[in-house]
Amino acid sequence: MDKAKPTGTPDGAVPDATGDSHGTAAEPDGPATAPEATGAPAAGLTKADPAEPVQPPAPTVPGQAEEATSSPAAESPTTVPAPRTGGAPDGLVPAQQQAPAERPRPLHAPDPYSTPPYGEPGPWAPAPPVQRPVPTPAHGTYLPPGTPAHGTPVPPVPEAPPAPPAGDGPPTLVDPAPAVEPAEGDAEAVPAGEDAPADPREAVAAPADGGGKTCVACRAGQVDPDGYCENCGHAQPRERDHMEEEIAGAAAVSDRGLRHHRNEDAFALAEAALPDGSPAVVAIVCDGVSSATRPDEASLAASRAASEALVASLGQGAHPQTAMHEAIVAAARAVDDLAEERPADAEAPRQNAPACTIVGAVAAGGLLVVGWIGDSRVYWVPADREGPVARLTEDDSWAAQMVAAGLMNEAEAYADSRAHAITGWLGADAYELDPHTASFKPDRPGVAVVCSDGLWNYAESAEEMAAALPADALTRPLHSAQVLVGHALDGGGHDNVTVAVVPFDVQPQEGS
Repeated sequence: MDKAKPTGTPDGAVPDATGDSHGTAAEPDGPATAPEATGAPAAGLTKADPAEPVQPPAPTVPGQAEEATSSPAAESPTTVPAPRTGGAPDGLVPAQQQAPAERPRPLHAPDPYSTPPYGEPGPWAPAPPVQRPVPTPAHGTYLPPGTPAHGTPVPPVPEAPPAPPAGDGPPTLVDPAPAVEPAEGDAEAVPAGEDAPADPREAVAAPADGGGKTCVACRAGQVDPDGYCENCGHAQPRERDHMEEEIAGAAAVSDRGLRHHRNEDAFALAEAALPDGSPAVVAIVCDGVSSATRPDEASLAASRAASEALVASLGQGAHPQTAMHEAIVAAARAVDDLAEERPADAEAPRQNAPACTIVGAVAAGGLLVVGWIGDSRVYWVPADREGPVARLTEDDSWAAQMVAAGLMNEAEAYADSRAHAITGWLGADAYELDPHTASFKPDRPGVAVVCSDGLWNYAESAEEMAAALPADALTRPLHSAQVLVGHALDGGGHDNVTVAVVPFDVQPQEGS
């Protein structure tokens, strides 16, 4: 999640996202178009309880120059000695057929220490005869278990017993390859008649500990705890690089994207039962703040804590909107606890603490309840596409705050470099915990799209999101989530992409 958190803003003033890593505003990952303000609920979507307002030079070889000037070849003359009297050396044309006062020169100056003058016999003794090594077995030659080491004579294999004379009775079968008796100290013998592998290198050795992972690239090496193959060094895909999940009533997909080295998003899906036995569906999406430390841990801890709190509260009969508020508070505590578990080599405590955003949706009892802190969003798209689409959340961002205060219009605010700096997040260094919740009662079936900014940066308005969502999203939520993630990746995939699709089916009322 490419976004930053402003710091050092006095109470009552608008935070200015400049300065350190928490205050540097990040550029938007996708098209920088102004988001659609939610305003009043769209037709067909009654707001049950509105939320409160948003607050190097080239290398040289040492000694190369010295060798060029001090080598014997450089000091030796480059002229060719005259041949002996009595004729031209072998291979040269007589002088009267050559150009006057010119003798052929070799391409390179001869080495006086190894090459004699042309036509002179060599001063060295004849070369000694070549000593050829004794032939040895080729590498990889199979030696069956029980074979003694090299240099030890192998005991002879006992011969097969002679065949019995032919008679009137049934023939007697003779084993043509009896078992080899194991030598003393060997583990086992080769079974009789069993073929041994042609080359033991073809078999992949089992992990020493019995539980290691095999490299996906070379299929032979083991993966070390850092996620790299010990054989070929290939980086292994992480478990969170791409995740998919589907439950009864919802589905979610999360992808690392094309630019980030890890996935800092997380999601959680859960089913719950209300006290009257009616079902409820919970979807949570969290986006780690990249300028914070351990953002991937923050998003994972927040999503799990919020989901567990929602399931527990709904089962106890709490109102879905109240349960959503308590779930966001529980998620904030989980992220705060990460700041207390800082590594020993970290800097001063409470500095650049883990942080993330959160957004969630609950479909229960004919209500669609949403809650959020940060700039992750929820969109409503009717199944028939005849009703209006709407965005159900308001961003906690610098641009949204400028528009709400009347200091800028949307075009001016979102054209500013600080537009995507968030003003609300979960973390130990957050200004204050102010969960936003809202409850809606749709009058027709539809789909709630719960997503991080890695998706809505490529479909910012509600109409763009509805156009990217497949028409059969109500019945195929997992396929729809996959299509939306693919839409973001096709647009550039500059950020982690996470989306949960929650179908909402309106039950017909009795007597209608």
